[in-house]
Amino acid sequence: MIRVLIADNSDLARIGLKSIFKQNKDIVVVGEARKNEDMIDLVVKTKPHVVIIDYTASKFNIEVVSECKSIQPSIKFVAITPLQSSEVVINAIRHGINSYIKKDCDEQEILDSISSTANGDKFFCGRILETIQRNDINIDHIEYEELSCLPVSLSQRELEIIQIIAEGKTNSAIADQLFISTHTVNTHRKNIMSKLGVNNTAAIVMYAVKYRLVIPSEFSFTTSPYLKGHSA
Repeated sequence: MIRVLIADNSDLARIGLKSIFKQNKDIVVVGEARKNEDMIDLVVKTKPHVVIIDYTASKFNIEVVSECKSIQPSIKFVAITPLQSSEVVINAIRHGINSYIKKDCDEQEILDSISSTANGDKFFCGRILETIQRNDINIDHIEYEELSCLPVSLSQRELEIIQIIAEGKTNSAIADQLFISTHTVNTHRKNIMSKLGVNNTAAIVMYAVKYRLVIPSEFSFTTSPYLKGHSA
């Protein structure tokens, strides 16, 4: 059974894709994401084999593909967008897109893209291939460029706060739990984001999952043994 996550902010697009996938008994839709943050959360919770995404849609971007692959390296991505330039398609592949189809592809092409991608193959619809090959580019020579992560020095307190942030708690709740002021929590949060080079809570959670500061489960996060013994 191929576990598929649909990522698109259009209700109509998601309904249409679900209807198509119902035609194949080997495909099951495990979730629907309407924005980047939803997608990261659902990747952790549902562990899909394939994500079909319109990264050009509002509230999505191509960077989220790399972020999800850092959490679950085995995950595969099918991009489904309006026709894009060869430069945009190539950039998407370098961010981790495995297969690429257009939104006006027929139902069988969409189903084939999921099956082929789940089996480890690349799938590109005819129009996308034409767009790339028009520029004499061989898609087999385009490689996914994994984001590098330089070592980050985090204090024990910062690691504790990252873990609690990943549990979904507010600054006020964190302050109560650690017996510090909300101002101090906010200062720690700003320092954490500065050190990690991120600017939102979702990215902090992604870092926590990637480096096993928390252990994702279906319903909650539990403290990793790494957190208890780690110091910076």
